[in-house]
Amino acid sequence: MMVGCTSNQQKLPQEQESKLIQTATLTGETMSSKDLQTAIFANGCFWCTEAVFQRLDGVEKVESGYIGGKKLNPTYDEVCSGQTGHAEACRILFDPSKISYKELLEVFWQTHDPTTLNRQGNDVGTQYRSGVFYLNESQKKDAEEVLKLAQDWWNNKVVTEITEASTFYVAENYHQNYFNRVGAGNSYCIFVINPKIEKFKKQFKHRLKAGVE
Repeated sequence: MMVGCTSNQQKLPQEQESKLIQTATLTGETMSSKDLQTAIFANGCFWCTEAVFQRLDGVEKVESGYIGGKKLNPTYDEVCSGQTGHAEACRILFDPSKISYKELLEVFWQTHDPTTLNRQGNDVGTQYRSGVFYLNESQKKDAEEVLKLAQDWWNNKVVTEITEASTFYVAENYHQNYFNRVGAGNSYCIFVINPKIEKFKKQFKHRLKAGVE
């Protein structure tokens, strides 16, 4: 059975040696200007989430990482064990003059299955849960409003958690920009992420960055 971000997935040897995991504040001040805002979503393997949001017009940067757990500075293998409580997630830096937080939420809820608890396809475990991690009361309100719409988009009950964000830990370097770097040489990217990207591009054609076909 083919699974997603598991510890035996293909890694880059030189980058694998690096043990440094960066932490960051929740405000996004370490990675944004005053005109940019931050969103944090979890919806299965972060390789998939990253690849989708990188292609949205108005998204300036996407970082894969871990959130929602108890252990400080978790490693990828620890998160994959399901014992730390973290979810694989992406921190998205966006320009609100080009795309709103609500529009990001619409993409979020329509590009994964939010009705399966702790699972996306063959990726099973709490680390693959569906979650919106809000950074302020405005984001919380928007998430709750769009969730009501999302219930109409799916036949089964949406089980996405809407939770105040805790510390976001940036994942190891070899996870960053993963699909764009190694997609053609990785079976998970070919058979899982690529079809997701193609479906996303058709559904949200009007919101793609220039040059994305």
